[in-house]
Amino acid sequence: MADLKMPELNYVLIVGNLTKDPVFRTTSNDTPVVNFSIASNRRYKDRNSNWQEDVCYIGVVAWNKLAESCQQRLRKGNAVLLEGELQTRNWRTEDGGHRSILEVKARRIQFLNKFPRSNGNGRDCEDATGLADHEDLFELFDGDDDSFFNLDTETLSPVGKNS
Repeated sequence: MADLKMPELNYVLIVGNLTKDPVFRTTSNDTPVVNFSIASNRRYKDRNSNWQEDVCYIGVVAWNKLAESCQQRLRKGNAVLLEGELQTRNWRTEDGGHRSILEVKARRIQFLNKFPRSNGNGRDCEDATGLADHEDLFELFDGDDDSFFNLDTETLSPVGKNS
């Protein structure tokens, strides 16, 4: 029995709303990366049968085309469904201390909000609600390129700045 190996499974599926606008950067080799956090609510009944709500805040990182799509489409308050895996990121602070964070490395993100689209002549195709009437409610973007998942995040620099 000592030779029994646990299966390797690291899978996250969660829905939440962005707590602030995403932060887009590029690495030193121009790989796009975006970071944002979501708040995911859980409702439950306590011992007295009263409804309670618990909020969990989760950090998210996305790379490459998925990062670019998030930069263009996501804003504070937007709802998303994330599919990905947990990862730990470690770094050293300026004063020599060690820090780490547990975050979701997104593989797929489903955008759960409608957004205006351009009709090609410089005007958005919107109805009276301000939303494009021809758009699907659920928009899916799959970032299936995982070649940059293990990059050193200390080499990240804000877009347009070289460090």
